Amino acid sequence: MNTAICTAIKEMNTISFTYDGQPRTVEPHAYGVSTAGKESLRAFQTAGRSNSGNAIGWHMFSVGKIINLSTNGDSFSSTRPGYKKNDKGMTKIHCQL
Repeated sequence: MNTAICTAIKEMNTISFTYDGQPRTVEPHAYGVSTAGKESLRAFQTAGRSNSGNAIGWHMFSVGKIINLSTNGDSFSSTRPGYKKNDKGMTKIHCQL
């Protein structure tokens, strides 16, 4: 389990990382194990790029593909519209808003 992700969720801090070769900044909302059995992060991307073209919005990130994870000192004050606690895309949740 990645404690940095859980800390960012608990403290409502944005995090930045590289994913599929693209820079991302996200508001992390839930971290756990996906229905595919992978450590995963459900987050709202606020900045950066995406290979799919849909950079801003909700994404499920495979934690094993995250590179150079860092908190950047910015915080957010509430959950984003569309967030559902106890994410159905996860079979186990380590931490969540």
